[in-house]
Amino acid sequence: MKHKPANNLSEVNFWLQRLSKTSLRAIHIMGIVGAGGGIIVGADKQLWINYWIAAMVTGCLLLAWEVIRDWRWLIQLKGVLTLVKVAMLALFIPLAEFKTEIFLFIILLSVVVSHGPAGLRHYSVVHRKKIDTKKEIKG
Repeated sequence: MKHKPANNLSEVNFWLQRLSKTSLRAIHIMGIVGAGGGIIVGADKQLWINYWIAAMVTGCLLLAWEVIRDWRWLIQLKGVLTLVKVAMLALFIPLAEFKTEIFLFIILLSVVVSHGPAGLRHYSVVHRKKIDTKKEIKG
C-alpha cells in the first residue's frame, strides 16, 4: 500500500523529512540516555558530556523544526511544556545539587508531551481549546 504524503509533499520529500526527523529523535534519545545515566549516577562529567552535547544540539534542531513547520506549536501544550523543560535545564546551574531530581522530572514531562492524548498535546494555552496545526511529519 502506497503511503499518502503529508502536506502535499512528494513521496521522496516526505520520506526524506520523515527519516531525517526520526534520525534526529533517535540521536536525541541516545544523548538523553547517555547524559542522564551520567547525571543520575554522579559519573565524571567527561564520561557523559558528549552525550549531553548531542542531546542539546538535536533538541534545539527538533524544536526549530516544529516552530518552522508551524509557529502555533509554541502555544500548544506540547510546545509550552517543551519550553518548560528547557527552562528546567537552566536550573541545573543554580540548583546543581538537585540535578537528578530535575532531570527525572524533565523525563516525566517528556513522556506526557510525547505520549499524552492529542487533546492534551494540541491544547492551546492562548485559545483555551484544542487547535489543529499543519499536518506534521511523524518521526
